[in-house]
Amino acid sequence: MNTGVISVRYARALFKAACEQGLEDKVYAIMQTLAQAYLQVKDLRVTIESPMLPKDKKRRLLEVACGDKCPELVSNFFSLVLKEDREDLLQLMANDYVSLYRKQKHIIQGKVITASPVSEETENKMKALVEARSQGIVEFNTEVDPSLIGGFILEYDTYRMDASVKNKLNAILTQLTK
Repeated sequence: MNTGVISVRYARALFKAACEQGLEDKVYAIMQTLAQAYLQVKDLRVTIESPMLPKDKKRRLLEVACGDKCPELVSNFFSLVLKEDREDLLQLMANDYVSLYRKQKHIIQGKVITASPVSEETENKMKALVEARSQGIVEFNTEVDPSLIGGFILEYDTYRMDASVKNKLNAILTQLTK
């Protein structure tokens, strides 16, 4: 069976249960933390998928990887996943839950890359601009990339606006080489 289908089914079930208990926001934060833990701790996947480690220790490790106190719902979810030997799909399940939550709550991820750090006021203006155009809530990230020289790059959904000095210089260079 397709692993994507399986992970989405588990994520949907968790999302539905979380909504029924009013915990969807807390579970969203936990699943984001778990997905990040998988990316940042290389040995987490190997440890969780190891057949030598008892399932109760795997569950406790997953709870620790989630950060704050895990609600009983999440702990039970981990127990179910481990019981069904689906721990190899746990990272996908966490990512699928995050996607389902964002889709349900109309949350869009946005990112601004600038050459130097921007003020909170400027960041809020950019966020408001994206929210007005997308008619949704925006989770906004900012990055600093000095190679842009100046200006910014704004990305959200499938939209990308490159107003960086680096991009303009490259455009001039391309014109000159023609």
